[in-house]
Amino acid sequence: MGLSWQQGPLASRSVGTFLTAAPLPERLLFAEPLRRRMRVQLDGQWIADSEDVVLLHEPGHYPVAFFPVSDIRADVLEPSGRVTQHRELGATTWFTVTATEEPAERSAWQYTDLPDHAALLANRVAFAWRKMDAFYEEDERILGHAADAYHRIDIRSTTRHLVVRQGDKVIAETHTPTVLYESGFAPRWYVDRKDVALDALRPLEGQTFCPYKGLASYYSVGGVDNAAWAYEEAFTEVRRIDTMISFEADLLEIYLDGIRQSLAPGQLVTAHGVDRALDPDELRARTRPAG
Repeated sequence: MGLSWQQGPLASRSVGTFLTAAPLPERLLFAEPLRRRMRVQLDGQWIADSEDVVLLHEPGHYPVAFFPVSDIRADVLEPSGRVTQHRELGATTWFTVTATEEPAERSAWQYTDLPDHAALLANRVAFAWRKMDAFYEEDERILGHAADAYHRIDIRSTTRHLVVRQGDKVIAETHTPTVLYESGFAPRWYVDRKDVALDALRPLEGQTFCPYKGLASYYSVGGVDNAAWAYEEAFTEVRRIDTMISFEADLLEIYLDGIRQSLAPGQLVTAHGVDRALDPDELRARTRPAG
């Protein structure tokens, strides 16, 4: 997912290869100007507002936004007395954010003894995503984590023959599947509900959240839990898969043009919780066309 998460180029499980004669370091960190206005909200107050944010990509982590100290409200950061060590970036000083009646402890941090090559992060503070109420780019809330410019989703129509079986039973069959390509993941095949034996699917309780697609609902197929899923209110950006159903290749038999599919590298997804203070109606509003 993006540059440093899942199987991105800087992730520890990258599926790609840097074509260099000498081996690269085991871990590569990448920092860059975000070049977007970003704001942080806590308890109805704007505590940071900047057009000079730097995004840090670290292997195995979502991208993290660092704000210049000068663009953070002066009265909201209180040193907590806690200092830890980052393996590459050195001493890390932690802050309590005091913009609420109950201060948010250890919810912001700053690298205070950076090596020279990491000077881009000097005099900058990051906020713990889940401890703040919301992050915004301009006036639009950003969900899940700072937006990763290297994360991309492409959706394509095709006339390939897709069959989903469970033993002798055909669960789905179509010559018009839709394939979703997402950075860091293997392709996912989605099927229109009219081509699915819906009587074989039983809805399950609970949902997972994708910052790029929305809330996913899951189904049991013939007693096998989580064998199928759908984004029933998919975000506007991926509206083409709204209500379509996808199937898990290691739990059911999936054949594409007669070739059985297997659980490909990158298809295991790490579930992402919904942001703090995110109203379900606000989440659903992202699925509706503007106007």
